[in-house]
Amino acid sequence: MSEIETFYDVMRRQGITRRSFMKYCSLTAAALGLSPAMVPKIAHAMENKPRTPVIWVHGLECTCCSESFIRSAHPLAKDVVLSMISLDYDDTLMAAAGHQAEAALQDTIEKYKGNYILAVEGNPPLNEDGMFCIVGGKPFVEQLRHAAEHAKAIISWGACASYGCVQAAKPNPTRATPVHKVITDKPIIKV
Repeated sequence: MSEIETFYDVMRRQGITRRSFMKYCSLTAAALGLSPAMVPKIAHAMENKPRTPVIWVHGLECTCCSESFIRSAHPLAKDVVLSMISLDYDDTLMAAAGHQAEAALQDTIEKYKGNYILAVEGNPPLNEDGMFCIVGGKPFVEQLRHAAEHAKAIISWGACASYGCVQAAKPNPTRATPVHKVITDKPIIKV
């Protein structure tokens, strides 16, 4: 088994048989409108490609996006976090705090440099050199730029990260800014 689990590893751990796995691959191909000839390629990818690590950081926000996610029923948050994605850092959901959390973030960035997805909830304030949102003793905008530098892609999670939301309402004394206006050199998906 590789250092990072594959989707197949997770399915096997959950007791999914090989036959059920192949049915899943067939259904995936059908749902995507692909030829049945693609089923072996889907199976091969799920057996061999590791799940992509996710780093989830928080700026100016009310945490309602995380709260909504945690309380979702379909799928359950535990299934997403433990089986669907490889959530390696989220200061809202993880047990570590303070220096341990910051070390976990840095370790994850170094270990998966260029191969992780950065999910951003909330936005960075730019006024007063970012001092309106401090994480680990530094402005959040510094954490965002550092994590984004080595990310494969970025997900702007929610209205705050995507558009500014209430934190960016006039007169916007903190200069709360959507993520895509701060990070301009990475693909960004707004959710």
